[in-house]
Amino acid sequence: MAEALAAWKSGNYGVALDLWAPLAHEGHARAQSNMGAAFLEGRGVEQDHATAILWLRRAAGQGDAGGQRNLALCHYEGWGVPQDHAEAARLYESAARQGDVEAQDMLSWMKLVGGGCPQDYNGARFWAEKAAGHGSAAAMARLGDIHHNALGVERDAAVAADWWGRAAHRGHAEAQAMLGAAYLAGKGVDRDLVEALHWLRRAEMGGAGELAAGFFREARAHAKPSQRAEAERRAEEPLS
Repeated sequence: MAEALAAWKSGNYGVALDLWAPLAHEGHARAQSNMGAAFLEGRGVEQDHATAILWLRRAAGQGDAGGQRNLALCHYEGWGVPQDHAEAARLYESAARQGDVEAQDMLSWMKLVGGGCPQDYNGARFWAEKAAGHGSAAAMARLGDIHHNALGVERDAAVAADWWGRAAHRGHAEAQAMLGAAYLAGKGVDRDLVEALHWLRRAEMGGAGELAAGFFREARAHAKPSQRAEAERRAEEPLS
């Protein structure tokens, strides 16, 4: 398995599949999961959702978290199976309970919006905290939104800004926009036009320009040329 995984990570997908295939046919759950992922993504083989489903079901049936998560994605999107958000939520939860971070993050989002399962703000926060504890920037950003919008918790601008800050430092563009807005308004952090412009500029560069646009215009309108220049300098530095 280690040799196959190394080949996969280096882009030698065919080599990895040649090593996984016999193991998968012998019933090795992780190999089955990896075969399913390869057919799902079309890496080393032609993309084939039907074959992906076959392997992912075998892996998921043996309790493999990665297989459950990818099978959940297929049910969520309707790839190779009828679209079924409830089944997706069930599978994501099975994987999440085994510690799969991507599944924890997705389950958190589904519980937040009530997609495929009853809306449950406490459950959304619980799974977001689990995923955030393993470094998920998306989950951190969601926790910022939860505390900002008082979804199942008391509104807390400082906690919201803290979570947005953690996600922002990991490159999450939407969190960068919200952190910039917090600095602009002085909500949860001290008002700081340079930091506001800095994070809003990063958000713009990262693809969240629409979210950042209004805040960015307001911050620029109030900033001095020297503050704008300093913000641009910070935005060009590597994230730390």
